[in-house]
Amino acid sequence: MFDQVRRRTRLSVAIGMMEVIFHSVVRDVRKQHGNAFLALGVNMLQMVIFVAAFYVMFSMLGLRGPGAIRGDFMLYLMTGIFLYMTNVKALGSVMGAEGPTSAMMQHAPMNTIVAISAAALGALYIQVMSLFLILYGYHVAINPLEFQDAVGTFLMFILAWFVGVSLGLVLLSLKPWFPTFVSVVATIYKRANMIASGKMFVANTLPGFMIAMFDWNPLFHIIDQSRGYAFVNYEPRNSNWEYALTVALVFIVIGLMAEFYTRRSASLSWYARR
Repeated sequence: MFDQVRRRTRLSVAIGMMEVIFHSVVRDVRKQHGNAFLALGVNMLQMVIFVAAFYVMFSMLGLRGPGAIRGDFMLYLMTGIFLYMTNVKALGSVMGAEGPTSAMMQHAPMNTIVAISAAALGALYIQVMSLFLILYGYHVAINPLEFQDAVGTFLMFILAWFVGVSLGLVLLSLKPWFPTFVSVVATIYKRANMIASGKMFVANTLPGFMIAMFDWNPLFHIIDQSRGYAFVNYEPRNSNWEYALTVALVFIVIGLMAEFYTRRSASLSWYARR
């Protein structure tokens, strides 16, 4: 009877939603570790170990001459490994986002779209911070870095994240229905992309029958394009970023439709099987 009804404009609703997403991102980042700096440090350590392992492997096998690319060998490695890590981290974060039966959904401003957005943006924040800190450390302490097109290279990094988010959204919507199957698919995708992403070789040097084995993979196109933006003497001929963007947009639409259907059928008993 005495309740006051306050009319809210679309702008105020949007600002309120962004505030909820911001706090959800902070919570998602801190969920990985109580200390946000340690969460960032652990992620950076994973990236550095990954790069160091590939550097040692390439050096021992005599594969340090990356085909047609002449330039900083560490930059060659990082353009592949950083994009791969960003892609799989985004996929894992979105796939692990809180669903409609989570206790957090009992709070009025919270919904599954906020949870998914927070998981995706939290992964992006950690990866971007790790990327810049590692590149800065390498540039200052070891060897000055030079990009032909730094903006284009960074956009490929963002596209790798976006593709991971789109695939993670589809898997998230399927997880309540087929939890074991989704877990297996995610594991296979991450393991297969160790090779299928093309981070270990240069696409321009592959024969035609081998390109056909990899060009289905959006990450293969993104990594090859990122090297085209990073190196002045490399022009990608067997890839295009438009394909990766198209695949990501298609999966985003499918994922949103499937998530909406799954949310309507939400049941607490789903998670009793996990």
